[in-house]
Amino acid sequence: MWRNPGGFATAFALSLVLAAPIADAQKSGGVLIMSHFDSPASMSMHEEATGAVNRPMMGVFNNLVMFRQDVAQNSMASIVPDLATGWSWNEEGTELTLPLRQGVRWHDGKPFTARDVKCTWDLLIGRSAEKLRLNPRKTWYSNLEEVIANGEYEVTFRLKRPQPSFLVLLASGWSPVYPCHVSPREMRTHPIGTGPFKFVEFRPNERIRVARNPDYWKPGRPYLDGIEWPIVPSLSTRILGFVAGSFDQVFGVTIPLLQDLKSQAPQAVCDVFPANLPRTLLVNRTTPPFDNPELRRAMALTLDRRAFIDILSDGQGEIGGAMMPPPAGSWGMPPEVLQTLPTYGADVAKNREGARAIMQKLGYGPDKRLAVTVTTRNVGAYRDPSVLLIDQLKEIFIDGTLNAIDTTQWYPTVMRKDYAVGLTVSENGLDDPDQQFYENFACGAERNYTGYCSAEVDQLIDRQSSEPDPARRKQLVWEIERKLAEDAARPAIFYPMSAACWQPYFKGHTMMVNGNYNGWRLEDAWLDK
Repeated sequence: MWRNPGGFATAFALSLVLAAPIADAQKSGGVLIMSHFDSPASMSMHEEATGAVNRPMMGVFNNLVMFRQDVAQNSMASIVPDLATGWSWNEEGTELTLPLRQGVRWHDGKPFTARDVKCTWDLLIGRSAEKLRLNPRKTWYSNLEEVIANGEYEVTFRLKRPQPSFLVLLASGWSPVYPCHVSPREMRTHPIGTGPFKFVEFRPNERIRVARNPDYWKPGRPYLDGIEWPIVPSLSTRILGFVAGSFDQVFGVTIPLLQDLKSQAPQAVCDVFPANLPRTLLVNRTTPPFDNPELRRAMALTLDRRAFIDILSDGQGEIGGAMMPPPAGSWGMPPEVLQTLPTYGADVAKNREGARAIMQKLGYGPDKRLAVTVTTRNVGAYRDPSVLLIDQLKEIFIDGTLNAIDTTQWYPTVMRKDYAVGLTVSENGLDDPDQQFYENFACGAERNYTGYCSAEVDQLIDRQSSEPDPARRKQLVWEIERKLAEDAARPAIFYPMSAACWQPYFKGHTMMVNGNYNGWRLEDAWLDK
């Protein structure tokens, strides 16, 4: 079965209405084999920023709250309790109180208490004696004043100012609760959680394995005995393994390869869905000559965004700004508004004419070209658009050479800004402006890879974060979008469409359309064998 690549809007609307799980008679047992695209640097959810660790490890942990796993579009309305049993705000909107479940135990048998919650967020905001080696989401919690343990089974998050979306941050798949008694060093190699699956092993470049937690606090879950994630970097090889029956699911299938897969495995069930994973241009604004804003503007002007979509995704994908475009995204601009932003005009020839004029004014031209290394992660989703970017930069007298580096080196490289020009996949953990802006554009953020810093934009980010009215907040978000485009802060190139395919006996898993890191708990997944 191939689920509607062309009629996404209809299926998307239905997915919001038909949120209840299908009433099949779930079966327990069996080991799910999930082909996996990359080998992460560690198993530490709070120190990594890639799906290579998020997908296999989300089921090892619980959050305080989470997005419903059977609803395709993440929203405030789809947040449900997890380790918390509920939540409430004070009248000022500055204190979020969550009563906690009792009787929950960590995988090593120790009890879960409010102290673990406090330890986790003290670690994230840098207030604990223990330190994270990397802290990619520290800026998510820049508005967090403190976490208070009200006895053993209640916590209060005290904020510096109102932040209506704070609960959304806690619901992300990147917001698990860590045990207070296990060090960050140990969590990198043998994570301990409270979730439906226990960590078994990580063999770098080979496989990741988890096994059923027989003492899970949620009765009857999980259905699976375990999950194995064989690491196979080549998408073509993963597809061949899926066709041969070696894998139960293959994720990230490109649109051009989907038809081949379907012809070889007609029994496969495939969902084509949008991804909140825009491919974005990185320009290190501290490295000459890229410290010149006019040069950066010329690079943004030369982008033929539609060509990326046509060549890499057979025309299926969307052009967007920092926020994911509708209908999957709740905060992005529609095309008619987006095209009014600087460098987003639809006339590519005119844009490039302007870009060449800028380059010639700066002294470049056919006889004096600018040589540059384009750095990216050595994964197809990064590498393929980087090759196309290099080709498009030639239009404005820039000759690029590709430097594709291993995942274990990629994140440290861009975080310390050891590159000149690059291309990244902005791995957006949420469809929410607080996540996107604080993580990628706020001054000093660890994942602000380009070093962009604007006091005006930081003030606007705080204003939209505090705004309780969604319509007024969206106006502020779009104002930020326009400013980011004017500054060529980190130009979004395109939002892709891709597919996930699974064997027909794999049940109970919903692909998220705007929160690709939030749907991998897999406690409801089962094998109809």
